Amino acid sequence: MTAPDPDGLLAEQLLRLTRRVHRIQKRHLERRELGITPAQSRLLRTLAHYSSPPRMADLAERLEVVPRAVTTLVDGLEAHGKVRRVPDPANRRVIRIELTDEGRETLRELRAARRAAAAEILAPLGEREREQLGELLNTLVDGPTGPPCDQGPPCDQGPAAGPGPVEG
Repeated sequence: MTAPDPDGLLAEQLLRLTRRVHRIQKRHLERRELGITPAQSRLLRTLAHYSSPPRMADLAERLEVVPRAVTTLVDGLEAHGKVRRVPDPANRRVIRIELTDEGRETLRELRAARRAAAAEILAPLGEREREQLGELLNTLVDGPTGPPCDQGPPCDQGPAAGPGPVEG
């Protein structure tokens, strides 16, 4: 008989929670009838983090996708008036992507949908449990702040080390 695999169980729970979060967020987005996909919403949220309109290559790098995928997303968002392509003032051969007023309004709706989804997911937790969860999630997202782990390689090595793509 083998011993239970607590790390395997945690991994499965994290995956199940991630899928649940995506399902609930998708439902909240559909209720608001914004007419955009989750991938398009991610691009809009990413655009909002730039102080000036980025190049498509910048977006592809930040989103960790191939440039062609960004082109497809931008095409769809541009067709619905959420973004527009603008020439770079320093080099007219370079195209930058900027949010339109409609895109900014959609972004506000997206944020409201995400807050509503988070409220639904976190509803069973009390205030102290939410604080604890927030602290635990920060540790998982940011990595340990103390000395290296006492087992195996240092905690901050591997593909999860360092800052990841920025999402809103």
